[in-house]
Amino acid sequence: MRHLKWVFWSSLGLIALLWLIAEPGLSNTRGFFTWRSLLVQLTGVLAIGCMSLGMLLALRPKWLERWLNGLDKMYRLHKWLGMGALVLSVLHWLAAKGPKWAVGWGWLVKPQKGPKAVQQPLEAFFYNQRGLAESLGEWAFYVAVIFIVLALIKRVPYRLFSQVHRLLAIIYLVLAMHSLVLLKFSYWESPIGWLTGLLLVVGSWAAVISLLRRVGAQRRVPGSITGLHYYGGVKSLEIQTRVSGWPGHQPGQFAFASSNAKEGFHPYTIASSWDPNEPDITFVVKELGDHTRTLHERLTVAQPIILEGPYGCFTFDDPRPRQIWIGGGIGVTPFVARLKHLAAHPAANQPVDFFHSTAEVDEQALARLTEDVSSTDVRLHLLIDARDGYLTAERIRAAVPEWRNASIWFCGPAKFGEALRRDFAASGFPVHQHFHQELFEMR
Repeated sequence: MRHLKWVFWSSLGLIALLWLIAEPGLSNTRGFFTWRSLLVQLTGVLAIGCMSLGMLLALRPKWLERWLNGLDKMYRLHKWLGMGALVLSVLHWLAAKGPKWAVGWGWLVKPQKGPKAVQQPLEAFFYNQRGLAESLGEWAFYVAVIFIVLALIKRVPYRLFSQVHRLLAIIYLVLAMHSLVLLKFSYWESPIGWLTGLLLVVGSWAAVISLLRRVGAQRRVPGSITGLHYYGGVKSLEIQTRVSGWPGHQPGQFAFASSNAKEGFHPYTIASSWDPNEPDITFVVKELGDHTRTLHERLTVAQPIILEGPYGCFTFDDPRPRQIWIGGGIGVTPFVARLKHLAAHPAANQPVDFFHSTAEVDEQALARLTEDVSSTDVRLHLLIDARDGYLTAERIRAAVPEWRNASIWFCGPAKFGEALRRDFAASGFPVHQHFHQELFEMR
């Protein structure tokens, strides 16, 4: 998380710094309307910068995944950029509209404009398009605010969320035109103009890819459902598939799956290891939303399915001599995949303590988990909330005296993970290096 915050704030800081370089006479600026004009430009370049970077991340670029520590972290950054764009766009709108309202109410006096300087042909063209760019940008802003707010409300059905996100690409293209025309013309000869131009090109390219529904298209493979099993006690569906052309995956990674073109792709953690001789992939899907609640009723054996991936860096790569796994509820899934991998490829000299905490119980699911553990040297600590109480960092430290020499791998409810992270950090554990948390929230 610290790395994501650094990327977010350093991106905004770089844009702001280049803007300051483009305004060397800032300290001598006088007058309310002059400052207002500068504020409009600054908030504008920051807002379109956030939008452009967000559009890039929406493409799920593989080359960025390792640097940002997984697509789950990239989506968290994408969310922050969306919220940053929302706040900065509102400030930009207020800076542009507020003084006009104040003039109309008689609170401010609009300064008289002097004779216009001779303009270059391109500058004159942009100037003549200002009225259209302002009008389109204003209406695009109103729509964007509504769409971004809808995207942030988790109660909104996933299908509507997906459609709104795709329409945001159209809004971005309108706002890109708005920025291109209204950016202070002298900026184009400075680094802030070059960076803004690059961001507009990248963001527009990403918007077109999104509108054509080609995001992740190069990483999709066909397959079919070979088996289904519903665990009623934990309201989870096991989906077994066979795929063609899958590049392979590591335990802990996830894939996007689509069995219905109208519904689109949904992310699911893979619950199986990979064997190219038997190209089968298993998912265990918890009923958590409007889509997943009806999967066990709609899916059938032999039904076609498309997979995209693999994604994620929650792959148990840490050189420490011991590992501690913590799976909360359906967060057990990546550890099931790792157990199957260890059974086929035993790892030497790395003891593992696996803590699985759950509020719901399905005896058949627990029996399957116990069977997977029995094929490895992993030590299972099973805690059922009603019977054993809640899992805490203190209980983990008591059960694993060598916890300081371990790497910790957590997948489960985000608040549970953050509580454990804070507790271990307070005990001196280097959480930034060796506490690995899957942020499996894609919206």
